Amino acid sequence: MKNYVIAALSGAALMLSSHVIAADLEAGKSKAAEACASCHGADGNSPAPNFPKIGGQYRRYLEQALKDYKSGARKDPIMGGMAANLSNADIENLAFYYSSLPGSLTMKR
Repeated sequence: MKNYVIAALSGAALMLSSHVIAADLEAGKSKAAEACASCHGADGNSPAPNFPKIGGQYRRYLEQALKDYKSGARKDPIMGGMAANLSNADIENLAFYYSSLPGSLTMKR
């Protein structure tokens, strides 16, 4: 039984680590400068209140949001058009890049 637990945990760790390695930080940075920075800012922390701050957001959240915009599950005319041209690799790379940046959001109590 102990060997099964070790094997299962090792397999899960391998799957998670391969997904992390699959994303390319430099490709994400390049795509962000090309497609995202004009609205969200170079560091993902747009000073404009009508554009969300995405720097430092969770990677999985950013991936899912972009996939939802691309599929139409999440509606926004600007983001729908921007996400329509992104490949799955672009989405992974952008999410990896923006999640690696420091965020400027703070909790108010």
